[in-house]
Amino acid sequence: MTAVGDIRGTTTDRRTVISLLRRLRSPEGQANPLPVWNDLRALGDLVAAPWGGFFVTGFEACSQVLRGRNWLTPDFDWQERRPDAERWHAPATQEMTRTLSRLNAPIHTSQRRALGNLFDRRTLEDMEPQVTAHVTRLLDHLDEELRTRGEADFAGLVSEQLPIHTVGGWLAIPEEHYRHVLSFTHRQVHAQELLPTKSELAVSAEATLEMRAFFTRLISERRAHPGSDVLSDWIRYWDVVHADDRAAADRMLYDLTMFITIASLETTATLLTNAVWFLTGEPARAARLRRHPEYLDDAVDEVLRYDPPIHLNSRFAAEDTVLAGVPVPKDTTVHVLYGAANHDPRRNAEPHVFDIRRRGSHLTFGGGAHYCLGAGLARLEARVLLTEVLRRFPTLRPIEPPAYAPRMVFRRATSLKVTT
Repeated sequence: MTAVGDIRGTTTDRRTVISLLRRLRSPEGQANPLPVWNDLRALGDLVAAPWGGFFVTGFEACSQVLRGRNWLTPDFDWQERRPDAERWHAPATQEMTRTLSRLNAPIHTSQRRALGNLFDRRTLEDMEPQVTAHVTRLLDHLDEELRTRGEADFAGLVSEQLPIHTVGGWLAIPEEHYRHVLSFTHRQVHAQELLPTKSELAVSAEATLEMRAFFTRLISERRAHPGSDVLSDWIRYWDVVHADDRAAADRMLYDLTMFITIASLETTATLLTNAVWFLTGEPARAARLRRHPEYLDDAVDEVLRYDPPIHLNSRFAAEDTVLAGVPVPKDTTVHVLYGAANHDPRRNAEPHVFDIRRRGSHLTFGGGAHYCLGAGLARLEARVLLTEVLRRFPTLRPIEPPAYAPRMVFRRATSLKVTT
């Protein structure tokens, strides 16, 4: 049994929580989720979910769930124990449950060890020239659009394109396939919502078939014509590990390549769009960063804290426990609310203030065994992009706030109109 300090849980009226969740998914809630996070956190550090389980809102409680060994990710075993097990049999859900984000020890441990530190310092140093080249080319397109039309969609022209060019180049995915990869990524993600509708699951199922066909073909072609890229190295490694079982090697390669690719796209793109919105929307803030580029990494972390690209993540209790003073039975699901935790005033003073010199704490990349594999790469992309934006476009400014897709799990900025 474990407990967290002095923080508290509260039994909450179901209608109140439903109303807040509707607000979070609404256009107003997507544009500014802070009031919803504050209202949820005001209900307690543990808020009863209408369908059972809890939302976790306080920083310390969320940190314990993300880092604690007695909190597990909803894997196949957990899904089969659900009374509504059929809900988890959707093709897109099954596909994602085989990936690292839904694996628990010992399988997760062995796979992470086999991968090592994918984006260590040396790898990021090697990737930086390529990222810089991608940024230069994309900002050339932005400049042309601004000169021609007077305005441009930064999210579509730059933010969405940089992550697919970066991971696509790293894995040597041919550039002509990037649009298709982005398309099925945007559609597949519906299955990862808290309560996806039948129509959303149908869209995700179709996208999953496209995704499976694409990466299966990519791996087959790369095996036939290996190179010096990362995917070729993975094929060589897993073909040795599963020397007597080519099907097992193919499953591992598919799960890994698919997950690393799609996990690198929307979240990073939203980070990049939010960063440009927060940093160029205030001319004095942008000017300060130009004078003090040493604050740039802190500014990126403040963007991650202030408006995380993921609203929530789910875990379940591996055993009967206590969280925020509330008994939580074994197998109970809890939903970690990153934004609410990052804005907890007990952890970050004046959390509603965007401060590039804050150097505060955030949980946006998760914690523990499932800490984000691509955290270093996302920071690199953001740092290189913002450096060049501030240098090349001293008068760049948003015309209007970003628009976001109506989601409750993965945040997606769909547009950010800018001008100079």
